[in-house]
Amino acid sequence: MVKVKICALGSASQDVFISGKGIEAKFDAKNNEYVEELKLGAKLNVDKIEFATGGGATNAATTFARQGLESSFIGRLGRDVSAQNVIAELDQENIDSSDVIYDSKDKTQYSTVLLAENGERTILIYRGASDDHKLSEYQEIDFRKFDWLYVSSFGGAVEVLDFIFSEAHAKGVKIFFNPGALELKQAEKLKGLLEDVNVLLVNKEEAQTIVNGQTLEELVRKLKNYVDVAIITDGPNGLIGTDGRTVVRAGMYEDVKVVDRTGAGDAFGSGFLSQWASGRSLKDSILFGSANSTSVVTKIGAKSGILQRSVRLHEMPMDEKSF
Repeated sequence: MVKVKICALGSASQDVFISGKGIEAKFDAKNNEYVEELKLGAKLNVDKIEFATGGGATNAATTFARQGLESSFIGRLGRDVSAQNVIAELDQENIDSSDVIYDSKDKTQYSTVLLAENGERTILIYRGASDDHKLSEYQEIDFRKFDWLYVSSFGGAVEVLDFIFSEAHAKGVKIFFNPGALELKQAEKLKGLLEDVNVLLVNKEEAQTIVNGQTLEELVRKLKNYVDVAIITDGPNGLIGTDGRTVVRAGMYEDVKVVDRTGAGDAFGSGFLSQWASGRSLKDSILFGSANSTSVVTKIGAKSGILQRSVRLHEMPMDEKSF
């Protein structure tokens, strides 16, 4: 049996997770959100510190590898210890990193994650080499060796994405796209990219920057005009997805204690694609993506909870109807 070949393009990061009683999340009723307050000049004792690697693309690549697919990662790293840690973890997961781009000037992306007891977090992030994409670097890559590209946040480098997507599409390579904030700020250019995209994953607010609409179903039907498969997430309200044949609404896979939300979105998107690219149905792909995301939030770091191929899943609240 020939393995599906998926390459994850985007960020890689060295992450440090810090937690303790001094890091507390408080609910701000006025703005309907949790906030963390750290007084300037204060010295806070913390109980735990853990190191891990992350970044949307390496998180996704780990899901693909653990699901038995032929997984690759392409992104920008510095020439530093953090890059060595990233590559070492990719090697442990049997992820091909031969096309990684090294930057001799900037350092590898680094994040300090302040974790509150309820799983909410504040992330201090140094982007470094991760976001400085240059067209010339990607013109040298042979995308024909992949069946799918999984593309997450790309630092707003829409012109580079336009080349990658056009090149891949022309060679019969399919594209999964989960745009980041800097791509979404360029809505008109983003719409131009979608003509080459097969699967689009966004949340409700992001969907509303691309098309007009209020309800999830209205939005997903309009996004279907741009791509083959559209999926919209809406936090605790679940998600909706369509492939033009059916429309699937899904709730929560399982009510679990949230330890760390880092990487939850990456886990859903890559979990979905690992199944969809392997020929599973829309419903089954959503089920696995939801289970993968649920597992990830129960552990610190974006990779520890990524599911293995042997995992057994249970049913979850889902409704399916004709498009």
